[in-house]
Amino acid sequence: MEDVLLPIIICGMLFIGMPWLIFHYVTKWKQAPKITDEDERLLDEMHILARRLEERLQTVERIIAADNPDFRPARPVEADDYHFERRN
Repeated sequence: MEDVLLPIIICGMLFIGMPWLIFHYVTKWKQAPKITDEDERLLDEMHILARRLEERLQTVERIIAADNPDFRPARPVEADDYHFERRN
């Protein structure tokens, strides 16, 4: 009896249980809240503001470094290859 029951259970789990589980979570994933246009605009504004603040900080560090030769910035100024227009 167990020789017949075990393959039936395994086949049921394989062909019914697994697809049900996969489709269940795919459906949940598609129903998940997505970012709205307003949220995306707010993120864009915050990104632009952060970039401006970073530029201001670098300017202040350059002015201080010019006045005080012993001043070392908290981190080295790196070349920035990021372009805001290239975002997805």
